[in-house]
Amino acid sequence: MRIGIDVRYLSHGLVGGVHTYVAHFVPALIELATDHEVYLYADTKRPFELQSVPERVTVRYLPWRSPLSSVYHDFFMWRQMARDHLDVVHFPANYGFGPPNARTIITLHDAINILPWREIVRGHPKDLRTIATMSYLHYCSRAALRRADLILTVSAYAGREIARYSAFDPHKIVPVPSAPPPDLRRIEDPTVLAEVRRRHSLAGPFVLADALKNPAVLIRAWELLPAGLRDGRVIVFFSRRPDPPPAVRAAVATGRAHLLVRPSRQDLIALYSLAEAFVFPSWIEGFGLPLLEAMTCGAPVIASDRGAIPEVVGDAALLADAEDAATLARHLALVLSTPDEAQRLRQRGFARVARFSWHHTAQRILESYQLALSAQPSTGSSLI
Repeated sequence: MRIGIDVRYLSHGLVGGVHTYVAHFVPALIELATDHEVYLYADTKRPFELQSVPERVTVRYLPWRSPLSSVYHDFFMWRQMARDHLDVVHFPANYGFGPPNARTIITLHDAINILPWREIVRGHPKDLRTIATMSYLHYCSRAALRRADLILTVSAYAGREIARYSAFDPHKIVPVPSAPPPDLRRIEDPTVLAEVRRRHSLAGPFVLADALKNPAVLIRAWELLPAGLRDGRVIVFFSRRPDPPPAVRAAVATGRAHLLVRPSRQDLIALYSLAEAFVFPSWIEGFGLPLLEAMTCGAPVIASDRGAIPEVVGDAALLADAEDAATLARHLALVLSTPDEAQRLRQRGFARVARFSWHHTAQRILESYQLALSAQPSTGSSLI
């Protein structure tokens, strides 16, 4: 097989879930695909992140001069791909348009970009640039679906949502779960942990949570705990943005919580390792990678039962509805007051996360290429 993969996420200096996906499955797939020819399509915006690529892998660098270059490559990268006579083309970042003689596979990470346009742009205030970007992604994602031969996604839940909001054949939507980054491990070195506590002024026990994932319900649940459990403990919220929701700011102001904005990767791993619990009451998740991160580091997990969360955590977490503060409080009280329960969840978390690996993800993706090649080609409509 001659395989082409759009890897521009690795030449743009990006972060986030899609970058994590591309950065880890591509090297794992290259390692597996020894009997195939692999072509990677990057651009020249930033240095390419993969430093050591085997000689059997070809990297094509597309010129990048301005943001319009990215738009051009979105629509015309297929010309370079056509010259490479590819059998299958994989676009792992939600959309892409392959050459006519190759089978096109898209990883659509969730259904957000294919929701009705009004649902995408409504909600919290957005400036014109944000609306334009979201509209562009909406158009490209829906157009790409019409031309794709196979859709990969990260969970069965995401697959059902994609089928719900598109006319794509559900039998050609393949869930392939992601995996935790390989740098994760439980930190037990007391010197390292003490230094993280000192640097972030965390002298006592704490529970850890993402400040952007429905923090208000956790704060309400915290107020329902017996005073003896709250005393001496805090909620530690981490956030990739400096402007967390008002509920977080209020909890910090009253001393119930600490806020850490963009903690380093190593500090976050230490925080997972130190936490008495990781609480993730998210309203919706297409996958929920922080759950695997927390379990890898030994944090007992309490989460909502929304979206893909139940299929990711299995029996390794205590679940509640995302707005059920009372049940969340009971779960917190059980974990914080019962060491045996915390240890039970910790051990189940270790067992659960062992089922996820980038090797397994890459193997499933490689199998999907072969599946697409053996299936009938798409007769989707034209791009415009």
